[in-house]
Amino acid sequence: MVKSYMRHGPTQAFGVICSPTANSAFDGKSAYVPAWEDVLVWDVKRGEMLSMWHSSGLTSPVTYMTPCPTPSTSSSSSGKTFAVAYADGSIRLWEYESGTSTEAVEQVTFNGHKKTITTLTFDTDGSRLASGGSEGEIVIWDRVAEVGLFRLKGHRGAITGLAFIPHPSLGVSQHPGFLVSTAKDSTMRLWDLGTQHCLQTVVIGRGEAHCLAVKENHEEDALPGEGEHVGEGSSAWLLLTGAGDGEAKVWTLPKSALSSGIKEDANGKLPSLIHPLCTLPLSSSSHPVTQAAFHPSLPMILLHTSERTINVLRLRSTEEVAAKRARRKKRDREKGRQKENGQETGEEGTEKVGWQDRVQAWCNIRTNAKIKSFSLADADSGSSKSGVPLLVALSNNSLETYSFPTPTGKKSKLPDGTSPEPTKTHSLELPGHRQDIRTLSISSDDQVIASAASGTLKIWNAKTTACLRTMECGYAICSTFLPGDRHVVIGTKSGELLLYDIAASSLLATYKAHSGPVWSVHVRPDGRGLVSGSADKDVKFWNFEMREEGPGEKVVSRLGVETVFKTKQLALVHIRTLKMTDDVLAVKYSPDGKLLAVSLLDSTVKVFFEDSLKFFLSLYGHKLPVLSLDISFDSKLIITCSADKNVKIWGLDFGDCHRSIFAHDDSIMQISFEANSHNFWTVGKDKFLKYWDADKFELIQKLEGHHGEIWALATSHQGEYVVTGSHDKSIRIWEKTEEPLFLEEERERELEAMYDANAVEESNRVEAAGEGDEVEAVQKQTNETLMAGEKIMEALQIADGERDDLQSWEEEKAKLSSEAAAQLPAPDRNPVLVARGDVNGEEYVYKVIKAIPAAAMEDALLVLPFGQVVSLLTYLDEWARQHRDIVLTSRILTFLLRTHSASLIANRTLRPTILNLRNHVRDALTQERNVMGYNIAAMRYLKGRWENEKVAGMAEDVWDEERVRQKLAEGKKGGKRKRVEIRA
Repeated sequence: MVKSYMRHGPTQAFGVICSPTANSAFDGKSAYVPAWEDVLVWDVKRGEMLSMWHSSGLTSPVTYMTPCPTPSTSSSSSGKTFAVAYADGSIRLWEYESGTSTEAVEQVTFNGHKKTITTLTFDTDGSRLASGGSEGEIVIWDRVAEVGLFRLKGHRGAITGLAFIPHPSLGVSQHPGFLVSTAKDSTMRLWDLGTQHCLQTVVIGRGEAHCLAVKENHEEDALPGEGEHVGEGSSAWLLLTGAGDGEAKVWTLPKSALSSGIKEDANGKLPSLIHPLCTLPLSSSSHPVTQAAFHPSLPMILLHTSERTINVLRLRSTEEVAAKRARRKKRDREKGRQKENGQETGEEGTEKVGWQDRVQAWCNIRTNAKIKSFSLADADSGSSKSGVPLLVALSNNSLETYSFPTPTGKKSKLPDGTSPEPTKTHSLELPGHRQDIRTLSISSDDQVIASAASGTLKIWNAKTTACLRTMECGYAICSTFLPGDRHVVIGTKSGELLLYDIAASSLLATYKAHSGPVWSVHVRPDGRGLVSGSADKDVKFWNFEMREEGPGEKVVSRLGVETVFKTKQLALVHIRTLKMTDDVLAVKYSPDGKLLAVSLLDSTVKVFFEDSLKFFLSLYGHKLPVLSLDISFDSKLIITCSADKNVKIWGLDFGDCHRSIFAHDDSIMQISFEANSHNFWTVGKDKFLKYWDADKFELIQKLEGHHGEIWALATSHQGEYVVTGSHDKSIRIWEKTEEPLFLEEERERELEAMYDANAVEESNRVEAAGEGDEVEAVQKQTNETLMAGEKIMEALQIADGERDDLQSWEEEKAKLSSEAAAQLPAPDRNPVLVARGDVNGEEYVYKVIKAIPAAAMEDALLVLPFGQVVSLLTYLDEWARQHRDIVLTSRILTFLLRTHSASLIANRTLRPTILNLRNHVRDALTQERNVMGYNIAAMRYLKGRWENEKVAGMAEDVWDEERVRQKLAEGKKGGKRKRVEIRA
């Protein structure tokens, strides 16, 4: 009989405030931060998590996120759209309504990058999205049509910055604009999105380019002589780049140059569009400038210049620069420098002004940990009376918000001449650990989880994952709940045993138990004591006692008798010590309480009798030290795991090794039996959690989800779930489901997943073999697109079979007499078509294709062989003739003609089909255009009527003759009224 198991799956992931894998976003109230594969929304004031954006089945971490500059087009006006990039090269658009408890909605998924995505940016109206990857490629996406437009190739390093630049004089419909990109190949490129080619390449400096910021510089904001400095008008775009050599440079991109384009001069040379302005003065020039940003509404620049410092620079106004220049001239005249240097005195404002004169150091923001990213609020909530809010995401799993003063007018310094100091307004630290989680333990009722790291001990609710208690501790290595679940004992690296009272959130006692790190503690099966093992080669035994602590409380009775009541507290009493020959790494009692197993640094496990501590067994066979061990519930098996990546299963009666299993690809950190079974769990530095059968010596299930080495493991006492803690500072719960698991099916599923991954990789490798052009189409095969292509192929086969059977039946009827033809039975319908509502083949193909997401449509059509492409053309002709979803029909037809043009032209038999298809598509598109024209005319009519009523209302309320004339003049600029023919 085939043995079945119950499948385990991830249900909870908590303990992560923000992961150091991506940037963050801030709207003044809520912080949008990455949490490995999820996105968390925090209320920074209350310290509460508002929402978690999770995509089922996704394990790749978030690498970049950016909000859309315009509100969502859905019915909710307050909804925001975020583009989130992941390490697997995918982009997901999430719609989230702030201020509510609703979860975010995943709108669409884009797949075009073959490697990790490093940066994202929206254009001004949010209709297009640009993404840059670590392979040096840039992909432009159409958010409305949900397709990739084209791929730009030219950089030789990871893309670090992207920014859309609109055309100065033409609209988006006339010219798609420009794109500026920076990469780690130390270059900045300007791309023309109309011609899809690079216009200019600029070498930034000696170091890699790490960031890019863009801001529009208007003519009224320019200084006198600034336009002459670059040789163009003063209205331009300012580009700010940060490099790995510690330099931050400002560049200018004049709008007049973008309008005129690149034209050869008299010498036949092409002019430069991007011009250098200056290098910003920074206090520390050795650390790379990893992030730079212009404030959206204030004249300020923020630069991440060191691991824990953000420099805030202020841009002086025109009046301040003129005053500073006048003071400088006055000092020069007093010292006589002008005559010595041969300079001529001129009028103020005539000499050229360097852009560096505008920059002034404002303040520095210093944090207690390394800064991963910072984020300014948008222009609407970017500043307040208390200052400018700033969100800082730290690498130690915490968030901080700061507020620094706003520079106003000429008050660039405080009255005493010092720079303003920023203020830390909020700090979000409690819902997670600052260091790696080294130990986990579960209460006897499986309701509470204790996790400990270097510095903190936290108590969690296993169901709600809420943090109940946070207590300070040393460098924790091991932990355990004591009987009654009211106390926790922690073993530290300094050799101490810490006894905590959970209800009081207090440290009851500290015991200097060992002179070396306490690697393991375990409660005796009778619940009256515990054992600890340390690197000082001692195994110490402790009893639990209730002792009276403190001076007590005096109570005077009615007779005047004083009575002192002292409270009793739990205490640990050392009773005996077992000396070992080497460092003790793990200790464990057998469930029956008769044996004690001790793991030593010499790669052996010694088993002793618990009562007399006499030697019983020695288990040797591991090549490296045994890091963890466990004993089954019936005290018959003992399992050990080692740094040699092997798990060994031993019999506890004779100490014989039943089986040695190569379990992980790296050191196995912890092992534990499942309650009341011979199944066990292992975790290792290879980031995997594995489930094994100790009787059949087989792997049951492999679970992945952590993004760092897994240090800690704990199994529930009822066997319902398992908890793991990792270097990524996350705690994950894996619950047992009701879905049965069979080993043969699991192995087949793993082989299929491996085959699909190899097929996708091979397909993408073949597509990349012909690379070399600067621009190419956006294509990437994934498991989803392959499955979608197979669905289309299956639907076409069913529909073609149905059509062929009907055609054969009609031909057979034509050969027979009328009486015999009436008795000829019709062919049997395909059961799939009958199950789908007794539809015909053409309707079934349409439903299958309609269900495929628009972003995966083109990649799915690439899977089709040419024979089925021809078959699909006949169905497209039928849809066009019926005027059915002409947008989808035209899109599929355009892609097929572009992809298979050579084969279609060479096949003469397809000429009638293509001609009929052309006529039917033209008729359908003409009708669609007429409907759209009718609707546009109606909208214009309603708009004009609304404007007329608004002007009339203004005239009735307040008679403003000049304003009415201005409104009428604006109406006359559009010319005479034209007669519009409205068709029904």
